[in-house]
Amino acid sequence: MKAVIPVAGIGSRLRPHTHTQPKSLLPVADNTILGHIVDRLLEAGIQDFVFIIGYLGEKIERYVKEKYPQLNAEFVVQEPREGLGHALWIARHTFEHEQSILIMLGDAIVDTDLQPILDAPYSVLGVKKVSKPSMFGVTEVGTDEFVVKLVEKPRIPKSNFALVGLYKIANPQKLIESLQHIIDEDQRTLGEYHLTDALMHMIRNGEQMVKWNVDQWFDCGQKDTLLEANATLLNRPHLRHINYSQQFPGSIIIPPVTIGTGCTITNSVIGPNVAIGDDTTITSSILSNSIIGSFSELRNAVMHDSIIGSDASFKGFSHSLNIGDSTEINFGQ
Repeated sequence: MKAVIPVAGIGSRLRPHTHTQPKSLLPVADNTILGHIVDRLLEAGIQDFVFIIGYLGEKIERYVKEKYPQLNAEFVVQEPREGLGHALWIARHTFEHEQSILIMLGDAIVDTDLQPILDAPYSVLGVKKVSKPSMFGVTEVGTDEFVVKLVEKPRIPKSNFALVGLYKIANPQKLIESLQHIIDEDQRTLGEYHLTDALMHMIRNGEQMVKWNVDQWFDCGQKDTLLEANATLLNRPHLRHINYSQQFPGSIIIPPVTIGTGCTITNSVIGPNVAIGDDTTITSSILSNSIIGSFSELRNAVMHDSIIGSDASFKGFSHSLNIGDSTEINFGQ
């Protein structure tokens, strides 16, 4: 089976980080967002990939070729960028002869067993219950458990099952026909061509689809969810028990933490839930629940719930105080 991964978006909700880096290459735990996605697909036995690139696409292509040289990878440029449906329509020639394909969005990490999805005789849509379904594509299921309706960002949702960016398409040719339909009819939702509308066109024309409840889903398109994904993925067993204390004497490392190669950490408290890139220097700092990029320098920093990019420098305040009795000093105001 071939995996199709759209990664053409700008990632405006994650600025300033996405001014210089594609959203899918931002670090999470011990990997990038895209790295987590590709690793899961490789574990499922998939070797053929299509990456739909656009904004800073040359960085994604270089990353894939350097980190995953074993992949049979194709790269398709989406320009202009007019939605997910348009992205797949641009790349239709790469999967028009496939018996089935797996689509995974390049900005969402989905944790679920992929094998039952790959083996299913029907098209499968990954879903997760959410509290605000109007922010996502929403699926409605009939009494026979088949999907009967899909709506992109409905004003009044009739279901709280959100599409998580995982789609197994059992009949790619029908998908191409439906994508062509929404392009020809200029069928846009919120100004873009959406995959949701093409899938709904397939259902109206007899395609059977079922929903699949995923275990975990991280929509890594904004700071809070990126930090949540980082904390959850750091708590996986093979990372939770890494002991960095001997590497950085004089500092306190509170797991779970990942620290890249070539780092220098002195007189600091790191953790929990901190991911640090390669060749970063941290001095006299306290960090928790944060992501720190590579080749950065932090000095006298007290940070929580923070994302620091690569090649960044932060130097905070240090104080030498002589405080008498009955004194109160508050630097927090």
